[in-house]
Amino acid sequence: MGFNSGMASTSHSIVWPVVHEERRALIQDLEPLHPAQWTTPSLCPAWDVHDVLAHVIDSAKTTRLNFVRRMIASRMDFDRDNAVGVEREKTIDPGSTLNQLKAVFSRTSGPPAGLASRLVEAFVHGEDIRRPLGIRRHYPAVHVATALDYQLRTTTRMGGGKEIAAGWRLVATDTHFEHGDGPAVEGPAIALLLAVSGRPVAEKELSGPGATVFRQRLS
Repeated sequence: MGFNSGMASTSHSIVWPVVHEERRALIQDLEPLHPAQWTTPSLCPAWDVHDVLAHVIDSAKTTRLNFVRRMIASRMDFDRDNAVGVEREKTIDPGSTLNQLKAVFSRTSGPPAGLASRLVEAFVHGEDIRRPLGIRRHYPAVHVATALDYQLRTTTRMGGGKEIAAGWRLVATDTHFEHGDGPAVEGPAIALLLAVSGRPVAEKELSGPGATVFRQRLS
């Protein structure tokens, strides 16, 4: 299956400071937006930038107990639950919504999933928002690799990318990470994470013998 010795620890003392820093950075990037930018379509289908921000807040507020209650209320439909969460946290004024993220950015709660899922949330949704707005961020590759490893072990039914990556050897070019067997697909860890999370990536971001066909199958 390859190696991933470049991954960081998934301990609470490692993961939460990274998540908090990503939330802080997102707040800083969003504060200067003008009103029209908030309706920019994100990388999440049917969600604009404001919607994704509301989802990030909803996720930060989620606890293991209320997640179970919410799943029962949504009849185990993750998409329905996410939609309800966005509607609950999204305000008329995007600035007010952003203030809500400021109020919860230091929380250490989440749904009943592996702690690395919090890294997936922070990195992927950060790019869901930033890329359409033309905002660039340099993510810590070693922690992105931890998120990538989590996605590769999680089925698409549960929001992961295990099936997407099947049959390919994914190789990060900015940290020591390799996974899978098959034609090599190489790129920065963040590009690989986005790809296996069902997000579009630019042609120039991926290289290697399997890159062309891999991108074609993604689209």
